[in-house]
Amino acid sequence: MTLAETLDHLKQKASARHHEGMARFGIDSSKALGVKMPDVRALGKTIKKDHQLAIQLWDSEVHEARILASLIADPAQVTPQLIDKWVHQFTTWDICDQACGNLFDRTPFALEKSLEYCESEQEFVKRAGFVLMAEYAVHHKKATDDVFLKMLPIIEREAWDDRNFVKKAINWALRQIGKRNTLLRRAAIQCAERILAQDTKAAKWIAKDALKELERK
Repeated sequence: MTLAETLDHLKQKASARHHEGMARFGIDSSKALGVKMPDVRALGKTIKKDHQLAIQLWDSEVHEARILASLIADPAQVTPQLIDKWVHQFTTWDICDQACGNLFDRTPFALEKSLEYCESEQEFVKRAGFVLMAEYAVHHKKATDDVFLKMLPIIEREAWDDRNFVKKAINWALRQIGKRNTLLRRAAIQCAERILAQDTKAAKWIAKDALKELERK
């Protein structure tokens, strides 16, 4: 499938009503067509892996095309430079989450980039760092506990950040780490309790919301 054919297919699935509703979820729709995620995913399953098309889709700057790019790109062909390029072009939380969860956390560079991005001052770059943590915790079943225990001090250190898309990603990472097993649940709860003691608005929200879930188990 060519770039033009793929974009035409997306345009055929576009809905003005869905486009209008994107703003309710905090999504910048200025470059969006208004295609629902199930339709984007269905197209991705049809195309399967096509790394060159993925590059072209990303460079088109169309919102749904970038999400589709994350679905059809080949993790084996992804370089650190490509990750950096895409991450620094994130403009919405959903593209950030889709690229991290569909593609980047399946590369050998996921942990390295996660730690790097967590120190960024840019909102969506920093979010990507913590989304990578969360997605790694979900997808990498064989990863050792040490991998995630090393993440907790970073989560604790950055819990002051009250930017909405950052604090939600920090909270997400903390919860997903804690849900892996009993040892990590205890460690995540202890981390949340230390975060709560920081006594900032962001830290309180991150910790209380995480504890509600982790202490239920």
